[in-house]
Amino acid sequence: MSPATVTTVYDIASALPDIETLRHRCRALAILEVIISPEWESRYYSFDAAWNTGEQMASMRNGSGDEYSIVFTAAGAFIRGFDHESPMSRFGNGGELWPGLLDGVPDVFASQVAEPAFSYAGKLSATFCLWRQSEDAGWRTGRLDFPAVRGYRDDPDGSGLLKILCDGSGDAYRAFATDYYEVEIDQAAVTHIYARLPLDDHIVRLLNPDLVLADVADEVTAMEETRRA
Repeated sequence: MSPATVTTVYDIASALPDIETLRHRCRALAILEVIISPEWESRYYSFDAAWNTGEQMASMRNGSGDEYSIVFTAAGAFIRGFDHESPMSRFGNGGELWPGLLDGVPDVFASQVAEPAFSYAGKLSATFCLWRQSEDAGWRTGRLDFPAVRGYRDDPDGSGLLKILCDGSGDAYRAFATDYYEVEIDQAAVTHIYARLPLDDHIVRLLNPDLVLADVADEVTAMEETRRA
């Protein structure tokens, strides 16, 4: 999926890893953000292990109106994302979701579709959606006819926001963070966190020389916790 190639949610569905691997990548992104950006308001990526009873949520917000949410449940995972410049936004389509966007969503994800935090004026805010039940062999989407790509865009539905999760090496995050935070991001430290290895003061300082493990330990530990009924 090179930048010159048009990307849709169908391409993302075939490139995303299984649910557990995706959960680990989401958590890695959030841990890196905690260390590199101590101020929560400046972070792109977050992971809430206590989103709801028995549920966890990974999210991205860029502060310009683009976002995604990934809810991990006992039944599987549901992804919805919104790109405010996408021609598939309901705000440019009479307030209605793009036809087919939610076709085939299983009932087990009904609460995610109706989640007020993902909605505006009582309707889901989404230009792309994916889901995968625990027993599924891959990610699923609705049946969609995509509009033509306009201008500089390479993803009519905004699903390119998920490209960073299709990379298991951490290189995509490192490129993003180097540009966004305007600092050099240590490759070895990123690789360490993506490999799910324990954090220590050395790794934390490689990413942020002003911090040690104790400064971020509570937030990192909280990402491993799950709220129970």
